[in-house]
Amino acid sequence: MDLHSITSPSFLKNMDRKQLEQLSEDIRAFLIENLSRTGGHIGPNLGVVELTLALHRTFNSPADKIIWDVGHQAYVHKILTGRAGQFDTLRQFKGLCGFPKRNESDHDVWETGHSSTSLSAAMGMAAARDIKGERNYVIPVIGDGALTGGMALEALNHIGHEQTDMTVILNDNEMSIAPNVGALHNVLGRLRTAGKYNKAKDELEDLLKRVPAVGGKIAQTAERVKDSLKYLLVSGVFFEELGFTYLGPIDGHDFEDLEENLEYAKKVKGPVLLHVITKKGKGYRPAEEDKIGTWHGTGPYKMETGDFKKSSATAPSWSGLVAETVRKLARNDRRIAAITPAMPVGSKLEGFASEFPDRMFDVGIAEQHAATMSAGLATQGMKPFLAIYSTFLQRAYDQVLHDISRQNLNVFIGIDRAGLVGADGETHQGVFDIAFLRPLPNMVIMMPKDENEGQHMVKTAIEYDDGPIALRYPRGNGLGVEMDSELKSLPIGSWEVLKEGKDAVILTFGTTIPLAEEASRILGEEGISAEVVNARFIKPMDTDMLRNIFSRNIPVVTIEEAVLDGGFGSGVLEFASDAGYRNAVIERMGIPDEFIEHGDVGQLLAEIGLTAEGAADRIRRHVRQDSKPGMKVL
Repeated sequence: MDLHSITSPSFLKNMDRKQLEQLSEDIRAFLIENLSRTGGHIGPNLGVVELTLALHRTFNSPADKIIWDVGHQAYVHKILTGRAGQFDTLRQFKGLCGFPKRNESDHDVWETGHSSTSLSAAMGMAAARDIKGERNYVIPVIGDGALTGGMALEALNHIGHEQTDMTVILNDNEMSIAPNVGALHNVLGRLRTAGKYNKAKDELEDLLKRVPAVGGKIAQTAERVKDSLKYLLVSGVFFEELGFTYLGPIDGHDFEDLEENLEYAKKVKGPVLLHVITKKGKGYRPAEEDKIGTWHGTGPYKMETGDFKKSSATAPSWSGLVAETVRKLARNDRRIAAITPAMPVGSKLEGFASEFPDRMFDVGIAEQHAATMSAGLATQGMKPFLAIYSTFLQRAYDQVLHDISRQNLNVFIGIDRAGLVGADGETHQGVFDIAFLRPLPNMVIMMPKDENEGQHMVKTAIEYDDGPIALRYPRGNGLGVEMDSELKSLPIGSWEVLKEGKDAVILTFGTTIPLAEEASRILGEEGISAEVVNARFIKPMDTDMLRNIFSRNIPVVTIEEAVLDGGFGSGVLEFASDAGYRNAVIERMGIPDEFIEHGDVGQLLAEIGLTAEGAADRIRRHVRQDSKPGMKVL
């Protein structure tokens, strides 16, 4: 079938089983071919082809609300709702988003990118439906990994209590990004092997109805036998005790099994949970055989072999550099433990886990728990390394504030993917952490200019015993600089001058240092001398150096790959105001007050004007003309 001709999923209702199976093959072939060029979340999408087709055959989107948790498994949904022709632009600048996007299609009723939100959103939509007296169905689709998130369990509890009409699809492929962990994962494992519990229960009920009731005693006994069957067949009956009608396990690749149960679920009053077993990566051998999450989301690959197209980068990855330095230090420091919320592969902690299994904790998709567990470890004299992506640290903000910072505990927070991350877009851009961490008392925040300084900052963080300390590091690889053989601690709050200058000063750190150096070079060719400072400690700042800079009465430009509001530049402004430098000329460059969508990082930076030429232009306007007295902020 020509997938580009699809404009609406309504055509599915007229297809027979053979046609559906052929369409499934066509979709898988389409995904494998297109994602080999663009990259993307191939494993999750290959696993939900039949499930997505069955959902769109059984329900009427967008009147019926299909809500994808996390959303990285919505590619098939996008194809069926008329977007196959845009897949050559997937996750690219101004192209098709890799997650559901409400302004892309009416069928995308919920935007996401973080896990465990679908059930709460579904409860809100179902409540609105009931208040307005409407009759549509609400169908959240949540993975077994996302179900470990505390927010999902809170929603299950509420939905079951309210007995809200909805059909929850539990897409169980035994993995999220990495293999799932935890007691709930084990519960689902028992359910997978328990067989079709509801079918057995219904058959017993039919049998009991045929038994002549001899007085009330037999009838009461029969009911007790029927009710206790669930404990015999399904250990714990977790979902039924929460108030759900549990259906499953269901073969997520069998159209007859799926549609029979979906139709049955539509008739059941109250919340229903369909436990659907799928195979992540189905139809593509390299993805099917993946056991550690490599094929969850990828860059481009060779379709015929599954070999990834190698990056030209020769420097170590930032995640690997930080994790391996922590591992190195842990050999001589038994205080060090590593905690990650379901990201051992992304955070490159496999080596640490192999060498120190008793000090490695993958807590599943549970960022709040990870943060507070780290705090608990710190109260007992341990030195926890909390490895967490910037975008996911947002989910643990109260725990960082209340449990870590307030108690001034020695937790080392490794903020991975800090700054723009590119293809995953606005839900994953790590640009808010400075603004939300900087106001917290006791918090130290730092970011290195290169991987050599990065390894020294890891050493600094491990040896720092005066409270929480956060190390920001970007996605991707380092610069390939020469590495010192001996690690050393850096003085907290110390900056360094990378290039002397007399006409202006650029204050920056991390990924934007090359941009600042290039701006200084451009200006140098025009006879303007711009100093470049590596402001590697975002908090506390080097106040001695700032006093020296402002006493020289020259323009200051701050540059950060983070939001301007509340960011590093705001801190410089606050210092100048508080210290009485009323006539200082300060310009700030960074992420504007908007969400930055997906695309190549270079293109995104250029679009918002965060470039070397942009920085040079900011300085030119002040050096080449007299500026009026008073603080200037642009």
